[in-house]
Amino acid sequence: MSNNTRPVAVVTGGGSGIGEAIAKVLAQEGYIVAILGRTESKLRRVVEDIQAIGEAAYYVCDVSDRTRVDQVFADIAQKMGAPRLLVNSAGINVVNRSMATLAPEDWDRVLAVHATGSYHCIRAVLPAMRDAGEGLIINISSIAGKRALELAGAAYCAGKFAMTALGMAAGLEERHHGIRITNIYPGEVNTPILEQRPEPVPQERREQMLQPEDLAEIVRTIVRLPSRAHVWEVVVTPLYQPYS
Repeated sequence: MSNNTRPVAVVTGGGSGIGEAIAKVLAQEGYIVAILGRTESKLRRVVEDIQAIGEAAYYVCDVSDRTRVDQVFADIAQKMGAPRLLVNSAGINVVNRSMATLAPEDWDRVLAVHATGSYHCIRAVLPAMRDAGEGLIINISSIAGKRALELAGAAYCAGKFAMTALGMAAGLEERHHGIRITNIYPGEVNTPILEQRPEPVPQERREQMLQPEDLAEIVRTIVRLPSRAHVWEVVVTPLYQPYS
């Protein structure tokens, strides 16, 4: 078991976008950060950046693979310590996302990452958090996980709605063990997932969107709160995007 005294945070989808920005902020906040993702070159680059300000490690991990998730979290607990913070930020979408074009295998994959992957990671951290009587889990859902958006597509909306429900239901249960679960619902964010849009997104529009750093600052605020304060939900959109 690690003798580290600093808290350990795990960030999925940490190789780019929102996950990368959050991982860097958590390192600034004094966390030892483990980032998970599917592309080793991206993960290595982020860890190298973080190591200029703190301690970090990466694990190549597809969160939809329960066996691999269990292996990774066991290794993190042994080498770094039991995570006190989990950020579920892994996310994907597909180009052909309308019901008329959505392939069954793409439906399976999107749901496997957003819904099942989040479940695997939450399940992995809860026992140690219960033993400690405290813990924080933050799910990066989407405004498409609060109300369906045609642009997001059926699978993405379904996956994010499932992630939202998972966070709320688990949060109701686990608060009795001192564990807080927060769902964050961003509107449009300038991240690599935009490359999977059916139509290219103009640079001018990207600049008007939320940036990954905006979400990271929200996470910074939440992790700084005392354990008595439970933020259940946060909705944040770019100024141009209406909520209703």
